Amino acid sequence: MKKKYIQDTSFENLDSSSEQIILAEYESCTFKYCDFSNYNFSNFSFVDCEFNSCNLSLIALDNTSFRNVKFKQCKMLGLHFEHCQEFNLSFSFENTQLNHSSFYKIKIKKTIFEQCQLYECDFSESDLSNSAFKNCDLSGAIFDNTILEKVDLSSSSNYIIDPEKNRIKKAKFSLLGISGLLRKYDIEILEEN
Repeated sequence: MKKKYIQDTSFENLDSSSEQIILAEYESCTFKYCDFSNYNFSNFSFVDCEFNSCNLSLIALDNTSFRNVKFKQCKMLGLHFEHCQEFNLSFSFENTQLNHSSFYKIKIKKTIFEQCQLYECDFSESDLSNSAFKNCDLSGAIFDNTILEKVDLSSSSNYIIDPEKNRIKKAKFSLLGISGLLRKYDIEILEEN
């Protein structure tokens, strides 16, 4: 069965019971103020789309395609991005809550996370090369065997990254954030007077 194709359409104030949202390929579409929490987006495709002020918490993402998709001011709790279609997977997040989401083992190079809450997100074994975390809170985020080469974390906070278990060559950190790289050594870092 071939998926429907929907282009250049704006959707507002929809919820998961809406009959307007059907299994399809959405291209250059905008979604505003929609509540899709717990919805099944498996096998959907989103290309050059934007989600603004939407609730996408706990949605199913089996074989979902995101290509150049922007999420702004969204609530996206508990998502498993590793279930997405890997081919050309690309998105950006701005002022978005991604707490308890998983990016396990996926390649998302050059991804922008700006002013996001990333509490307890799992980035284990993912490739984040050349990505940027701008003013993000990474409390409890898991970095294990993660590729963080050329990643900019200089304006973010509350991360704990073990340099011996992650690839951090040419990554950027602030002086204040450097303690997150040394946490496992249980040392005290004092400010100069």
